[in-house]
Amino acid sequence: MDDKFLDRIIAEALKEDMPAGDLTSESIVSRGSFSRASIVARQAGILAGIDVAKRVFEKIDREVSFTSFLRDGEKFRKNERLALIEGKSLALLQGERTALNFLQRMSGIATLTHRYVKAVEMTKAKILDTRKTTPCLRALEKYAVRMGGGMNHRMNLSEMVLIKDNHRRLAGTISEAVSRVRERFPVGVKIEVEASSLEEVKEALVCGVDMIMLDNMSLEEMKAAVEFVSGRIPVEASGRMNLKRIKEVANLGVDFISVGALTHSSPAIDISMEFLE
Repeated sequence: MDDKFLDRIIAEALKEDMPAGDLTSESIVSRGSFSRASIVARQAGILAGIDVAKRVFEKIDREVSFTSFLRDGEKFRKNERLALIEGKSLALLQGERTALNFLQRMSGIATLTHRYVKAVEMTKAKILDTRKTTPCLRALEKYAVRMGGGMNHRMNLSEMVLIKDNHRRLAGTISEAVSRVRERFPVGVKIEVEASSLEEVKEALVCGVDMIMLDNMSLEEMKAAVEFVSGRIPVEASGRMNLKRIKEVANLGVDFISVGALTHSSPAIDISMEFLE
């Protein structure tokens, strides 16, 4: 992750949480008070965001010592200690909620992603995320997907071409949409086309696109599409994916399965911070 981006996001998060200081802690806690605290997982999961949490405390007070016991991408058990924090009590209290919010959210995404990855591990299918992310937190959430073993689809609209149903409607046909893209970008731009029927798959393949997305198709339709493409280009499946359905889809022989739920519906992992003294 880009350090400047991370610093900007953390600064905004801290400003959101204490725009005029921490009224409670500043009233009660002596500025000379020092404390030690543990970050503890209240349920098992996959870690993501531990360095982000560390940076939160460092942005409040550079003298805070943050020792992590696991790295991002590693598994943790229920009640396992993830980190030890030492420093001024006020800094620890001020950073607690913001640091935990990042850590809980990102670890939740990594943990759910890991479950999807495990569900298809006996197939060739790879799990992709989508752009269905929290505004301004996409880089963090897609990083968390990687920590869970998933892969990132395009980061933004500027990264590649993905011709979806609304583009197709406005252009008239898939062929016309692809033609317009190639007229503007003759070389160097990857083109993926969303198809919702076997006829559209055939049209996209004739256009010589780089990848086809099978969107909201039944298992029977996807099976027919995969057989028709026959490995000539990668095939991605998308739409209505859950842990049960994804196994059935993966067994059809698709190359990728995109899952919006990784970032838009992952539950936060229960992680807390406990003062030791």
